[in-house]
Amino acid sequence: MKPKKRIIILTFLFLNLLVTNQPELFAVPPTLEQANKLFQAGKFAEAEKLYLEAIREDPQNFRCLVHLGRIALLSNRLDEAEKWLTQATRVKPEESIPKALLAEIYYRRDDFLQAAQFFRAVGRESMAQKLESFKGLIPYRMKTDKPDVTRLKFVMTDPLPIIEVQVNRNQVVNFFLDTGAAEVVIDSELAKELGVPIFETEMGVFAGGQQANYAHGRMDSLKLGDFEIENIPVHIMDVRRFSAPIFKGKRVDGIIGTVFLYHFIVTIDYPGGELLVQKKTKENLQKLEKQIWQERPIVVPFWLAFDHYILAWGRVNQSPERLFLVDTGLAGGGFTCPESTLKEAQIKLMEDKATEGLGGGGKIKVIPFIVEELSLGEAKEKNVVGLFTGTFPLEKAFGFRIGGLISHGFFKPYALTFDFDKMRLLLKKK
Repeated sequence: MKPKKRIIILTFLFLNLLVTNQPELFAVPPTLEQANKLFQAGKFAEAEKLYLEAIREDPQNFRCLVHLGRIALLSNRLDEAEKWLTQATRVKPEESIPKALLAEIYYRRDDFLQAAQFFRAVGRESMAQKLESFKGLIPYRMKTDKPDVTRLKFVMTDPLPIIEVQVNRNQVVNFFLDTGAAEVVIDSELAKELGVPIFETEMGVFAGGQQANYAHGRMDSLKLGDFEIENIPVHIMDVRRFSAPIFKGKRVDGIIGTVFLYHFIVTIDYPGGELLVQKKTKENLQKLEKQIWQERPIVVPFWLAFDHYILAWGRVNQSPERLFLVDTGLAGGGFTCPESTLKEAQIKLMEDKATEGLGGGGKIKVIPFIVEELSLGEAKEKNVVGLFTGTFPLEKAFGFRIGGLISHGFFKPYALTFDFDKMRLLLKKK
């Protein structure tokens, strides 16, 4: 049965439009002006202090409650975010913003039935239907208790790391790693072959501002090395089309995205050519702390916007520090950005070397450039290849500015660990 088509605005764009383009809903008291400016600049901790001061004076200030909830959600402090946003719904029960954010909170907790109610309330019916299909199931359930760690050798490292996985205890196929993806993505044809339940479709925005539909589905199991994980929400789209133009004919049938990864302690070891996946046990978290103390990797704090956008501070050349997306899925490059960042960093495009690329939404024009020095926290790399695709729709989509996207080419000298427990990236150069 073909999924019913349903086009909606992406959640992050929807929220930003509500927050920034309806000032009549949010009359800003002068005392909050500084807090709002700090938030728009990405200075979340500083903004939070001022919002806390303001809420003590006016406990019913809706905009203040929403911002406190958003900052707590960015920091992955889910209980605190729930408290502020629930209070915001009581102040203005007709407003969609806190409901959309509450949906993300319950979704991160794998409380799918609760999340579904809020997704439906903000118009994301297809997402709600998918999550409701998990009734009676435990999302991301580990089939076995042991072992606590598994390693998967890369099938190839460039242009993006590929690993072998087994889907629904059936075929062994190739998935590539991409933190720019949200849920696990499975190819449309493979989903049909395996009888994956398919729900309604939504429209996504991809590289170069291109739009394309993807469907929602539910995968019975995914085996990575010694780990078998059951009951996994998935996105369904044409992944195999990337095989020839990007992976030189190596067939790829899916993508491992951030939503799946944040259930574990994950290291993408580029020089070592392997993916290390550890359960988030107390013992493994303690081992990670010991490893940090012994090896002294570069530690970069990060925030998580909505379901999968990893944000951290970095710098291009000598331009001011900016919030960057950490998106490992830019094949052939280490950086991309909006035109405004190119101007700030005084970067010239290599127009004579423009080519045609393929993104999630289709073909795009790609113009290369070189970043003399690119940094993410204290990690610095020189002469990083950048790819300009014209439109950068995420620059102002969150209510604060995103200066660019750091990706594969930058991380290749490192073992890159994602610690979602303490919200930090660990970069160990090899």
